[in-house]
Amino acid sequence: MPGYAELVTDAPLFPALLDFADLSLFLLRVWIAILFGWSGWSHVRKPRERGESLGMPPAATAALGALELAGAILLVIGLWVQPAAIALAAVMLGAIAKKALVWKTGFWGEDSQGWYYEVLYLVCNLVILTTGGGSIGI
Repeated sequence: MPGYAELVTDAPLFPALLDFADLSLFLLRVWIAILFGWSGWSHVRKPRERGESLGMPPAATAALGALELAGAILLVIGLWVQPAAIALAAVMLGAIAKKALVWKTGFWGEDSQGWYYEVLYLVCNLVILTTGGGSIGI
């Protein structure tokens, strides 16, 4: 499978940087894995407390946490990257829906409690999904 550099059709301003596309995608996967892994671990570790803050039953909170942890692990090792990105994007769609439609939180929210980070994480997962996450894995 060709790397990202071989797929680019427009003449980039800094073509030498395309050699680092796979590394950049790997770093993106690792960072997203850290964020989702941390969140998932807190859901699994304290499902009752996290569930109360999210308005979810503890069992659903634990399942959400397990999904986040599994997705994070898959992203880091480079196995089933696209299905993991789809699952984590779905988690973000759920979070956006909860904040925007149920809690009526604005995009920026009060005290930085909006859903702009969720949109960022959604877009990061879409980048991972559409690029295959690059060719680097553990």
